[in-house]
Amino acid sequence: MKVKKPIPKAKEFDSTMALINEGFNFLPNRRKELGSDIFEARLLGKKSLCIAGEEAAAVFYDNKYFKRAGAAPKPLKKTLLGEGGLHGRDGEDHHHQKRMFLSMMTPERLEDMKRMAIEELDKKASQWESMDEVLLLDEIEEVLSRSVMNWAGLPLKESEVKQRTQELVAMVDSFGGSLTRFKEGAEARKSHEAWLKEIISDIREGVYSPPSHTAAYIVAMQKSPEGKLLNLDVAAVDLNNAYRPIIAAAYLIVFGVLAIHEYPEMKPKLQADKNNFSKLFAQEVRRYYPFAPAMAAKANRDFIWHGYHVKEDMLVVLDLFGTNRHPDHWENADEFIPERFANWKGSPFAFVPQGGGDFHAGHRCAGEWMTVMVMQAFFKYLTENITYTVPEQDLSYDMARMPTMPKSRFIISNVQKIRQSPDNIINHRHSQTVM
Repeated sequence: MKVKKPIPKAKEFDSTMALINEGFNFLPNRRKELGSDIFEARLLGKKSLCIAGEEAAAVFYDNKYFKRAGAAPKPLKKTLLGEGGLHGRDGEDHHHQKRMFLSMMTPERLEDMKRMAIEELDKKASQWESMDEVLLLDEIEEVLSRSVMNWAGLPLKESEVKQRTQELVAMVDSFGGSLTRFKEGAEARKSHEAWLKEIISDIREGVYSPPSHTAAYIVAMQKSPEGKLLNLDVAAVDLNNAYRPIIAAAYLIVFGVLAIHEYPEMKPKLQADKNNFSKLFAQEVRRYYPFAPAMAAKANRDFIWHGYHVKEDMLVVLDLFGTNRHPDHWENADEFIPERFANWKGSPFAFVPQGGGDFHAGHRCAGEWMTVMVMQAFFKYLTENITYTVPEQDLSYDMARMPTMPKSRFIISNVQKIRQSPDNIINHRHSQTVM
């Protein structure tokens, strides 16, 4: 008979405010205090099991033990994830919709997105030359919004660009505990999905006909396992979630530019791109810098794990940030070393910036390939195709804010384009897979 061990408990009666106040550091701090990669805490009034590390991620993403239905906090459903979409599905229902998402991420379509994004970035760089200061985060958000909505086959009017970009940004920026950001994110999702529902209805009625390989067409015409077109509300959520996640790459791209500034030796390495260094660099940015703090799921059965009794329906929270920096899996885990990925064995559970496990059957983000390819291309462009200066500013970032970014949003000035075509970036050889 397996021995059941008591689970260490966080010191607070309810740790919700501690999570909000400590942000990305909450889970690593408690693990350090308790000397354990598994501990119990009360979050949003619910008894929760918090875990970290490669083994923890492996069990967390095992569908035999965990389900996603009902696990995400209501605020996330109202803002970041939407209600009724892929993130809250399990079993064949999840697999059916996951296949739809993966059908959008063919190598050809990923190359399309990279090309569109670099073309938009090149246009922006031309504008930056006449600007005294450039708020890089804001500019990259617009570049990604324009390109990804074009990629998705949405009929985006120039007059709508600012509004739709702000909506996507508000959704991504909503999950950190701020009531103001929550309200803005909820309103943004409501407005954005009302727009998408009109587009989906127009596609189904033949009023609007985007190419059949685009996300807009694929989601509009997707059928449930029962053979019926998706409910309009659910279709809008899924279409939103097909392209909205790339906006998160804006934060990571800016963190990458911060790394280039703080580690000047990175720039010539990115320019030379020997042994696909741009990919190693992009992966290390995703591992080292904070974006998603954690993921939640519910145990779908009672089971014993490492001597601990996990009860059915218990909420389990996986520390993504802590797993990506876990000293058991990463040498010099708190240092920025892109070369560590040159000999990386590719564990799908030690490196979980966008979820873990299998792309096809599991809950790893279908858009991860796109994120890495776009990041690589942007780092190449920003080191090869423009020059700029970084004026004095506050480049620190608050680990209590989720998501976080440099406080100045990263200002650059004196931008000058190097007069050459960005085709060398668009056509640059990139690996088509992340793992």
